[in-house]
Amino acid sequence: MDLEFLSSVNIFAGLTDDELSNIANICVPRKYPKNSMIILEEEFGDVVFIVDKGTVKITRVNDEGKEVILAMLGSGEVFGEMAILDGEFRSANALAQEDCEFLAINREEFLNLLKNHKIALNMMTELATRLRKSDQQIEALSLDDAEHRIGVSILNLAEEMGLIRNGAVTVENLPYQQDIANMAGTSRETVSRVMKMFEERGLITKEGHKMTIPDYGFFKRIFG
Repeated sequence: MDLEFLSSVNIFAGLTDDELSNIANICVPRKYPKNSMIILEEEFGDVVFIVDKGTVKITRVNDEGKEVILAMLGSGEVFGEMAILDGEFRSANALAQEDCEFLAINREEFLNLLKNHKIALNMMTELATRLRKSDQQIEALSLDDAEHRIGVSILNLAEEMGLIRNGAVTVENLPYQQDIANMAGTSRETVSRVMKMFEERGLITKEGHKMTIPDYGFFKRIFG
């Protein structure tokens, strides 16, 4: 297994090659085809997933039966850990947006990993980062300004799925506008209009499903 990939996973940052090799030995490769459900909300959870290839949509269904997108995860992201940590049922759904490959770690092995203080600290940092993003999203959803809500959603996608180079962030496989609308709590038509406005203002460029934020720092100052 590629130790360089494991070292790029946030919760394994700073580990030695020996520690990474031990983790590699407990990881089980799994593949899921496009549009397949990886995790179901309220089911029992005994596996943590690490995204190797592909994109995963994390969702919940509100009281009106509408899908609400909580996050879009790409390579190196971890999900499914909440049910392991608190012993409760799964808190959200996870859907493969494309053909995906994962590394799976069972509950007992994952809890053993957390005995490593560095992994435990990295996990706490990761959870704090997610909480901060959730706070930003909740604040954005409380505003009437659809432009701001969509900007925050794009910022979250850039942070979760984007590649940064020379101050610009590129998302190679931008989710559909309906998915962005579900993240921002607005309509697909509003997302289309606002993103065209962002393009006209030079905040983003788009080519098919590829989106680039030319000045990521400036974009983050506006919507961060």
